[in-house]
Amino acid sequence: MGMTELKTWDFNKSTLDSIKNNTYFDYPVVYFLNNNTTVYIGETVAFKNRMKSHLNNIERKKLEKMTLIIHEEFHRSATYNIETKLINYFLGDDRYKLQNKSQTAQSVTHNYHNKEFYDKEIFNDIWKELLKRKMVNNPAHVIENRDIFKLSPFKELTMTQLELKTKILQVCEEHINDEEPFVFMVKGEAGVGKSVVLSSVFNSIQELAADKNSNLHQTKNYLLVNHSEMLKTYKNIAANVKFLKKNNFDKPTSFINKQKRIAEKADIVLVDEAHLLLSRADAFNGFNEDNQLEEIIRHSKVVIVVYDEKQVLKLKSYWDKNRLKKIVSGYQREKPYVLREQFRMNAGDDVIDWIDNFVEKRIGKLPEDELYAFKIFDSAKEMHDAIVEKNKEHGLSRVVSTFDYEHKKDGEQYYIREDNLEIPWNSTDAKNTWAEKPETIKEAGSIYTIQGFDLNYVGVILGPSVTYDDQNRCLKILTEKYSDTEAFRGKDGIEDVERAKEQIILNSINVLMKRGIKGLYIYASDEGLRERLLGFFKKK
Repeated sequence: MGMTELKTWDFNKSTLDSIKNNTYFDYPVVYFLNNNTTVYIGETVAFKNRMKSHLNNIERKKLEKMTLIIHEEFHRSATYNIETKLINYFLGDDRYKLQNKSQTAQSVTHNYHNKEFYDKEIFNDIWKELLKRKMVNNPAHVIENRDIFKLSPFKELTMTQLELKTKILQVCEEHINDEEPFVFMVKGEAGVGKSVVLSSVFNSIQELAADKNSNLHQTKNYLLVNHSEMLKTYKNIAANVKFLKKNNFDKPTSFINKQKRIAEKADIVLVDEAHLLLSRADAFNGFNEDNQLEEIIRHSKVVIVVYDEKQVLKLKSYWDKNRLKKIVSGYQREKPYVLREQFRMNAGDDVIDWIDNFVEKRIGKLPEDELYAFKIFDSAKEMHDAIVEKNKEHGLSRVVSTFDYEHKKDGEQYYIREDNLEIPWNSTDAKNTWAEKPETIKEAGSIYTIQGFDLNYVGVILGPSVTYDDQNRCLKILTEKYSDTEAFRGKDGIEDVERAKEQIILNSINVLMKRGIKGLYIYASDEGLRERLLGFFKKK
C-alpha cells in the first residue's frame, strides 16, 4: 500500500493506554470503529483524545475494534474527503449499519491541491486493503453501481445543493409551528440531483427530530414517492442509517389514508418525484379524493415538493404550471428553487440540447462529444449486443423502450419484437431495483422501472408511436400506437387531451434518453425516423 498504513486494535481503554505516543497522535488521520453489525467513521488530528471521547459515548463504546488509517501526506482537507467517501462506500457495501450523522455546511468538501491523488489513488488503496482484510464485502466498482450508494444521504453535495439543503432545513424550522400549512417547491429536470439533495435533507431532519435542543425535536416526518423502485432504494438505505426507519418512507396513497385514519397531521413531508402524484381520483390504487398533493398538504404542517413537469407520464397524474399553481398558491410564499446543473450525464451541453430539442420534435445534427458515446443503430439486435458488451465492461448498462409494446401485469411474459431482436419486458421483485439484478441485461426496462435511476450506458428503443414527418421535417407522435393504455386514463379536467397524450410520450422519451452516465444508444422502429437519424449519425 505504499505510504498508506492501516492499524487495527481492540477498542477499549486498556488497549488505548498501551499504545505508545507516535507521530500520528497529533497528525491528521482517518479512522473507523466497528463491531460485526455497526460502524462509525471519522477523522481527527488528536487520535487518542478522540478515542477516549468515543469510549465515553454510550453508542460508540459498544463497538469492538478501532482501525486507524495513516498517510504521511494527509492534511485536514484530504482526511475529511476520505472520511466522507468511506461513509458512502460503507453504506453502499451494505454490511454495516452506520452511526454517522450527515454533512453540515461547516464541513462541506471542497477542492484542494492534488485532490485527485487522495480521491482516487489513496482511497482505492484503502478500500483494496479493507477487502483483503475481509472488513468489507464488495469492490469499489460494484458499490459505485448501486442505487443506495448513489442516493446516499451522506453524499458530498455541491455548494448549490448544500445551499438548497440549508434553505429547506431553515424553512422547516421557521414554519413548523405555523397555523397554516407551508409549501416549499424545488424544481429541476432529469439528472440534476434532486433526489440526492432530498435524501440528505431527510436524514438531517430525522437527526434533528432526535435532538432535544432542536426546534424539530420529536417531529413526525415522512418522505413520500409514488414510485415502487425508488421506494425500495430509500427503504434499503434506511436499513443501514441510524436515524432513518423504513416506516418513514411511504407511497402517497398509503400516507394519506393513514393520516385520515388517525386524524392527525404529519409535521414535515418531503415529496420526491411529485410529478407522479395523482391529480384525480384513482379507485384502482385506493385513492378516492380529487388530488394527492392537495391531500398531502391538508394532512401536513410543512411540505417540500420536488418536481419536474417534463417527467409527467400519465393523464391521471397530469400536471402543468396552472394546475400546480392552483393547488399550492395559498401555501407557497417563495418562488420555487430551481436546480439546473446536470450531474448524471457526463455529456456536454450540445448532447443535452440535442435531447431537449428532440423531445420538442426538432431533429438536428448529432453532436460530437469525446467524453460521451452517442450512437444511432440500424439494428435493434446490434444495439442490444453493444449494450451487453458495455455491461461486461462497465456494468449497469441496459436496453429500455418506449411503452409501444404490449405489457400487462398478469404474470405472463410479454416481449418487444423489433428487427431480429426479441427481448422480454422487465421483471420486478420486492427488494432489488431492476437494473441492479445481473440477469436483467436480457430484458428491456420500461419508463416506470428506470425513472429516477442511473445507467452507465442506455440503449433506447423508440417504438412505433415515435415517427418522422418528412413533409415538416420533424418528429411526429402517433398516440394511437402507444400501448400504455393506463397512461391515457383520466381525461377529466384536461382541455386538450390529444396534446396531453403527445406530451406524455415526449416526456417518456426525455426520461429514457437521460438515463445514461457514459453513453446513449438509439434505435428507432419507424423506418423514416431511423433513416433520418442514421443520416445525421453518418455525417458526424
